[in-house]
Amino acid sequence: MSKKIKKVVLAYSGGLDTSVILAWLKETYNCEVVTFTADLGQGEELESARKKAEKFGVKDIFIEDLKEEFVRDYVFPMFRANAVYEGKYLLGTSIARPLIAKKQIEIAKKVGADAVAHGATGKGNDQIRFEMGYYACNPNIQVIAPWREWNLNSREKLISYAEKHDIEIAKDKRGEAPYSVDANLLHTSSEGKVLEDPWSQAPEYIFQRTKHPRDGKKDGETIEVEFKKGNPIAINGKKLSPANLLAKLNEYGYENAIGRIDIVENRFIGMKSRGVYETPGGTILLDAHRAIESITLDREAAHLKDEIMPKYAKLIYNGMWFAPEREMLQALIDKSQENVEGLVRLHLYKGNIIVLGRKSTKSLYKEEYVTFEQDEVYNQKDAEGFIKLNALRFIMK
Repeated sequence: MSKKIKKVVLAYSGGLDTSVILAWLKETYNCEVVTFTADLGQGEELESARKKAEKFGVKDIFIEDLKEEFVRDYVFPMFRANAVYEGKYLLGTSIARPLIAKKQIEIAKKVGADAVAHGATGKGNDQIRFEMGYYACNPNIQVIAPWREWNLNSREKLISYAEKHDIEIAKDKRGEAPYSVDANLLHTSSEGKVLEDPWSQAPEYIFQRTKHPRDGKKDGETIEVEFKKGNPIAINGKKLSPANLLAKLNEYGYENAIGRIDIVENRFIGMKSRGVYETPGGTILLDAHRAIESITLDREAAHLKDEIMPKYAKLIYNGMWFAPEREMLQALIDKSQENVEGLVRLHLYKGNIIVLGRKSTKSLYKEEYVTFEQDEVYNQKDAEGFIKLNALRFIMK
């Protein structure tokens, strides 16, 4: 421990782990704890977190609905970049941490707290993402990471501590938890225990946001997604807010078994990790966005975006949302999206997304140029000079 801590803002879910952390903070640091619970669309009743915090004697309890801000200011900018980490992962956990960290710092300033705390373990990426966000927003804040300080390093020890401190333990939390889950409006992430062996198939009970492909709609479903400046703004002609639009895409993804992946990824902290992810709406959005870009983006602009995307995705995965280089890349990406607007028609079928059509008033696709019929705009003989100029390096050998 460094200097005496008087008040700490805890990212609090109301679950077993963060409830133990709440009690541990008060016991270990003898300080006042302020709780912050964010509604990011995880699908849980959050008022129970208030009641649990009150039971601990917490006076300042913050519960905020951040779904719209989350999707508008974090998810959509990331999807304008078509960000994918290591070819598969749509960064659903990674993109949520900067917003939570920012809000904790804002609350700390409001209530005069001198520290913030989170419930991420010392083995994972989330500790880095939270703390990079904290220091970016307030370099002088003190950070408490209980998992790096205490000796409660097993489920049994956590439950024992909870029992001694009269902390409510759900029936399904007793014994060894089969796996751990993180969820928000963009995705669910499952890892640990039954998923630790990368050779063992993930059990079906893991999945919450997607049907098994065999159970998807018999005939599938066709939808239209409208874009403006690279952002989706309507589904089937109905304008929706960012959060409501993503929620609607999630519904389509669930019914049509879209968005499951099972990957072994490279954590920033140095080890490999097996995770099972569900990103139904995001998976649909990625394909739809690339489809509208295909007719509205200049070739070299599109290729440049594709070249910088892995760097952009890695920055988000590593918790560098507030880093100047991410903001620089975002400015480039957003400039590219000025004319990315129009309509995309998709067919969703048992885990597949099939692009049926795309159109835009700002399309760069010109039928008179690409037709195989006779045209009056392009002389095919002109291709010979273009080819020979580009072949000079072979000719001059």
